[in-house]
Amino acid sequence: MDKVADVRVLYADTDQMGVVNNGVYLRWFEIGRAEWIRRRGRTYKDIEKTGFMMPVVEAHLKYREPARYDDLIEVETMTDELRAASVKFKYQLKRAGDGALLCEGWTQHACLNSDGKIVRMPEPLINLLRP
Repeated sequence: MDKVADVRVLYADTDQMGVVNNGVYLRWFEIGRAEWIRRRGRTYKDIEKTGFMMPVVEAHLKYREPARYDDLIEVETMTDELRAASVKFKYQLKRAGDGALLCEGWTQHACLNSDGKIVRMPEPLINLLRP
């Protein structure tokens, strides 16, 4: 997996127990995905300009240890299971400093055209997403 981003836990991201709210992890997955694509020379916005979209159609998260206010989180991302009309991204979120694995998971994305129909990915997109 490639480390693609660092994010700092904001106070607003935590609950009454001082633990990061579970939905925040999906936002960090999105940051990882966007930065992984950016490091390959494109942006998600570039993909949309070509008439294709890649919405999340399934997600899985496994929480290992809690993240807390002001922790610095390292986001690691990679692609997996690249298919004709879908791709799976895998993620690991680790606390900087001690390297503790906080959360791991994946998101599955379908390739849609501008009409919202599932379509085969064009070759340039396949090449971009290839592990």
